[in-house]
Amino acid sequence: MDGGGRFPESLNPGTARAAGAYARPAGGSFWRFAARFPSRALSVRRVRSGQPLVGRLPRGTGIVGVSAALAALSLAGFVASGRYEAFTAEQGRPMDVIARFCGFGVKRVTITGISRMYEREVLAAAGIDWRSSVPFLDVNEAREKLLRVPLIAQASVRKIYPNDIAITQVEREPAALWQKDGVINVIAADGTVIDAMRDDRYASLPLVVGDNANAKLPEYLALVAAAGPLADRIKAGTYVSGRRWTLKLDGVDVRLPEEDPAGALARLVRLERKDGVLEKDIIAVDLRMADRIVVRLTEEAAAARAEAQQKQQKKPGAPT
Repeated sequence: MDGGGRFPESLNPGTARAAGAYARPAGGSFWRFAARFPSRALSVRRVRSGQPLVGRLPRGTGIVGVSAALAALSLAGFVASGRYEAFTAEQGRPMDVIARFCGFGVKRVTITGISRMYEREVLAAAGIDWRSSVPFLDVNEAREKLLRVPLIAQASVRKIYPNDIAITQVEREPAALWQKDGVINVIAADGTVIDAMRDDRYASLPLVVGDNANAKLPEYLALVAAAGPLADRIKAGTYVSGRRWTLKLDGVDVRLPEEDPAGALARLVRLERKDGVLEKDIIAVDLRMADRIVVRLTEEAAAARAEAQQKQQKKPGAPT
């Protein structure tokens, strides 16, 4: 200000720029230095407060929004009506449909390590069929599904682009059949149930019957091995009262003792070799007593024996 309280230059910036000068304090060298660096101004778009929202949006935004809303409503109705589930059941997931259209459908599955399972069983367990696609197949999920099959001990699933899947599996070895309450299951050597008896592919396996017979499978197999020449004639073993075994040999029941059943079998082998006892009209051989062998005749043989005894008693001089 001057002495009269007035500013020596105009306070209007435009006027000052037109005049070519700003009010500068003493020490004008600083200002001359700063003037060498041009200022960077930000571009700012001003919107008048009274301008409608439509005027601020890019052209076509409304059409896009309405189309998206209609598409969302159509999709919601498609899902709610149940047609989406029917579509996926028939054609697969939409992303698999697109992948198949682009040439990435599953066309070949190579299975390594399959032994007792059928190919269709492996594919069904893994969840792989013609609707699957290579890009969107979850190999970890497929592997977990395979490991849920009791017969499969190990499994791996790999993608081979563009159209192949490779499955490698290790199956548990079935050791015997176990019958309980009329139901037959396939068991491993440790007695674990690994499959159901659904067809004749396991028909040649040994058969054990009764409660806890599966856990006693090693004991039964040892008895079969101890039977020597009679082993091939043993059809099944029944675990009786959780204590002992009864073996089924060609329609003849061989009742073994709780103690030393292998020794009892050795006695039967000697008796069969000497007298052919198993070839006679008998239905059971009881080896539970160490000092004797008790046999049970068939009904016909028992009747014939009873008749013969009666005739013998009627002969003169026969003891009464």
